[in-house]
Amino acid sequence: MPQPFELPTFYVPHPARLNPHLEGARVHTKAWAREMRMIEGSGIWDESDFDSHDYALLCAYTHPDASGPELDLITDWYVWVFFFDDHFLDIFKRTRDMPGAKAYLDRLPAFMPIRPEDATETPTNQVEAGLADLWARTVPVMSEDWRRRFKESTQHLLEESLWELSNINEGRVSNPVEYIEMRRKVGGAPWSAHLVEHAAGAEVPAVIAASRPMRVLKDTFADGVHLRNDIFSYQRETQDEGELANAILVLEKFLGVGTQEAADAVNDLLTSRLQQFEHTALTEVGPLLLEHGLGPEAWADVLAYVKGLQDWQSGGHEWHMRSSRYMNGAADNRASEHSLLAAAGGPMAGPSGLGTSAARLVSSLVASLPARLRSFTHVPFQKVGPLPHPDFAMPYELRLSPHLEGARRHNVEWSHRTGILEPVPGLPGSEIWDEARLKDIDLPLCAAGIHPDATPEELDLASDWLTWGTYADDYYPVAFGRTPDMTAAKACHERLLLLMPLDLTAMPAPLTPLERGLADLWQRTAGPMGPDDRRTFRAGVTAMLESWLWELANQKQNRIPEPVDYIEMRRKTFGSDLTMSLCRIGHGSAVPPEIYDTRPVRALESAAADYACLMNDVFSYQKEIEFEGEVHNAILVVQNFFDCGITEALGIVGDLMTSRMREFQYIVATQLPALFEDFGLNEEARTALTAYADELKNWMSGILNWHEGCFRYAEEDLLRHHAKPAAPAPLFTPSGLGTSAARLAPPVGVG
Repeated sequence: MPQPFELPTFYVPHPARLNPHLEGARVHTKAWAREMRMIEGSGIWDESDFDSHDYALLCAYTHPDASGPELDLITDWYVWVFFFDDHFLDIFKRTRDMPGAKAYLDRLPAFMPIRPEDATETPTNQVEAGLADLWARTVPVMSEDWRRRFKESTQHLLEESLWELSNINEGRVSNPVEYIEMRRKVGGAPWSAHLVEHAAGAEVPAVIAASRPMRVLKDTFADGVHLRNDIFSYQRETQDEGELANAILVLEKFLGVGTQEAADAVNDLLTSRLQQFEHTALTEVGPLLLEHGLGPEAWADVLAYVKGLQDWQSGGHEWHMRSSRYMNGAADNRASEHSLLAAAGGPMAGPSGLGTSAARLVSSLVASLPARLRSFTHVPFQKVGPLPHPDFAMPYELRLSPHLEGARRHNVEWSHRTGILEPVPGLPGSEIWDEARLKDIDLPLCAAGIHPDATPEELDLASDWLTWGTYADDYYPVAFGRTPDMTAAKACHERLLLLMPLDLTAMPAPLTPLERGLADLWQRTAGPMGPDDRRTFRAGVTAMLESWLWELANQKQNRIPEPVDYIEMRRKTFGSDLTMSLCRIGHGSAVPPEIYDTRPVRALESAAADYACLMNDVFSYQKEIEFEGEVHNAILVVQNFFDCGITEALGIVGDLMTSRMREFQYIVATQLPALFEDFGLNEEARTALTAYADELKNWMSGILNWHEGCFRYAEEDLLRHHAKPAAPAPLFTPSGLGTSAARLAPPVGVG
């Protein structure tokens, strides 16, 4: 069967190396697979299938420095995960058996106990038997923190297979941004990253494991692995398996291009992810380790982990070029393999032979230059004009608080009292707001739609939070955007954290309008809370403040973020963590805390937040791109990442909004009732969760109404607000509910 496209020139900056223990791993892992009944009699593989896939070769390439026993263990894990993939395909994807798939997946976490001695279940099939054996052999030498992280990534790998099955059942090709996000979970590369820690004997310290730089390393590694796999597996997945989860197929549909052009575009995405990995490793990892005061051993472990991820990328590419499982146009390259084995005497030994990454190094570097430059060469303040809006289909009815006019009057008085309508002494250009502009923005209108049942005091508080956040958004570029570093911004950040003491007493005297506003809001909001709720609330505010620093750093580098990182951070700049914590606190202890960590509830929150964030980016596109020189806007992010026009980018963003709304409705209609039954929730908890979902409906409809009713985004409003002579263009202009801080959603249900 002819190949549907020519393989592109890949970016492979690190030559692949081959582990000298390859042959031993081949012998061991075949014996193990037979012991687990994965070969003869499984109905999934026979011996020729197993031999041709050569998973030992994959692991020998991706873990070139592992010892013999370690390579055996890692290879067994990959045999298991590929068997799971083929087994799930044959049993559930081909038959479209969703209930059976769910029951099958629900049993697997029992075979991953945090403490091995807690294992109780007896395996009933090859997947369960393999997982039980591997878990017991793997976790004893790792910390409990690593075990939890590895278990979570394994569960994501298994459970997100339901997402693929759901798309197949619906005949739906996912949105490009949604696809990149979900592929990280279902594709297995984050899971592979945890095994890199094990294979390298280099566990990432728990204190930084969840930090943004380490997450970006893992995410960009995952994207590289998955996008490469999609290129090589396109023919098998689309022609043999009826698969819809493939990046080339996604871009064919959404960009309206042919297979070759889509394949080249996917390769450009792959290149951009690898370069983002390099950028993070070189610029963010060192400062992160210094910030946490970690010693030489931690430095060595983290650097070994980074090197292990690089080895995996290069080795994974070389395996794809050789494995019969994929489209590569290559015959058996055992002669080249033998030459690599001969060269495997040391860590600096490079590969030789046809198809090795070293042979393609120069051409891959040259081919990668356009994508590398694109993320850092955006020209700010381009004239773009008004953007046509997609159909903001809103299925939920708007309700407005009857206390709106009172909140408007209070908000003007509060803004004068805190000083945000006055210039900051000693800060040129800080005359950013006056009373007329405050009334144009009309944040009480947003609060009144989000909280139609709020008391007058609650609505005042909600309006003031939004006002403070929007002011902070406009203040940051004036105060910090003209300096070449982050010193002043970080000092401000630390001051703001001090203004939110958990004991409500040890607070420094606020010195600026920004500080006075937060100090007032903290006392009014956190004061009535208990200690646990106050701690949760503070974490939500802190996440938002930290995300503003991320935006500021990007702006100083003139770096357009990539879509998934952007959307995940956008939830934080939007104040979603703050909003959700306040919504939950409003329901007291009716809902067990662990329920909020379940996949349906998390997905419900993310769907609502993404819908509102993307809606804001559509409304604010001209404001942010033409008038503010912004790089944080979903349409610009999609244009840059997929190298497409504004029409195509708007289509992708609009489709993603529709997809998020459809997901929200699906969760409310089907997954929440199932969650009630699965956890045996009582009537009080069911009522509270249902009310929580209703509040999120109000949240979305209220935000849409505010965008349509305020005087902030129309071209005539922009020309009026920017009519005064402007100060020199700042290096940084964050984005929110309209702009970054303005995305802060107001408190819910605070007494």
